[in-house]
Amino acid sequence: MLRQRIKIWLVAIVAGAGLAAGLIPSATAAPSAAADACTSAPNWQQGAWYVTGNVVKYTDGKYYIAEHDNPGYDPTISTWYWNPHTCSGGGNPSPSGFVVSESQFNQMFPSRNSFYTYSGLTAALSAYPGFANSGSDTVKKQEAAAFLANVSHETGGLVHIVEQNQANYPHYCDWSQPYGCPAGQAAYYGRGPIQLSWNFNYKAAGDALGIDLLNNPWLVQNDAAVAWKTGLWYWNTQNGPGTMTPHNAMVNQAGFGQTIRSINGSLECDGKNPAQVQSRVNNYTQFTQILGVPTGSNLYC
Repeated sequence: MLRQRIKIWLVAIVAGAGLAAGLIPSATAAPSAAADACTSAPNWQQGAWYVTGNVVKYTDGKYYIAEHDNPGYDPTISTWYWNPHTCSGGGNPSPSGFVVSESQFNQMFPSRNSFYTYSGLTAALSAYPGFANSGSDTVKKQEAAAFLANVSHETGGLVHIVEQNQANYPHYCDWSQPYGCPAGQAAYYGRGPIQLSWNFNYKAAGDALGIDLLNNPWLVQNDAAVAWKTGLWYWNTQNGPGTMTPHNAMVNQAGFGQTIRSINGSLECDGKNPAQVQSRVNNYTQFTQILGVPTGSNLYC
């Protein structure tokens, strides 16, 4: 039902749309990130943008670290931009199985709230095993970057756990639903990485995840894994104002712009709020750079 998909994206306005506008994290890798970045080092790709500190696996199986930002220069030729790198982890996949390593996650969110833990995110992945795990290695990383880019925009760089405007809290109770608002009229405000809101969305997400969020919505702000699961629930199952889920948009290569449309398209797309769209695109561009993959086409909605 359309109203059951109103969600979440209404919070982009009432909670202050564009929390992340102007808060784009630095694209330069922290020096400490290089040591373990190769646990999920991508294959080097000519033409992909790399930033200082990125580690790549070259075609000969050896690893190189970017000493300077560059547009995908060959590490064996452009030695000013790249240095050979020894991977202490042997270049094996991230222990979590996620295409984003913990060091890359920290690079994406240098000022994040300690609530939004990497372990909480990886623990949530079991709820939707297809997320960032479908298609080629590039597609997997593009989907992860797209999800985290939208999350960054919604939360000001993973800073905000709950909606900041408390005056809006009583508005998210739809008494026409047969189950009402058992946790209280003001209990269903925006929480988590995609700011889950409204009693019907807590009910739907909780039913899908096997968690009683209708009666205990506070779990979303107290349990990092639950918070991340609600974000993944929306990403993988809800079209919102779009025509496809964000997951399908990335897996089927419809483009990052379609993820924006599915999350907040009624308020941002088709020229309604280009600054907010640009903020999301900036995040996505930066995160794909960190992961060493191209952005793909159709970035805007």
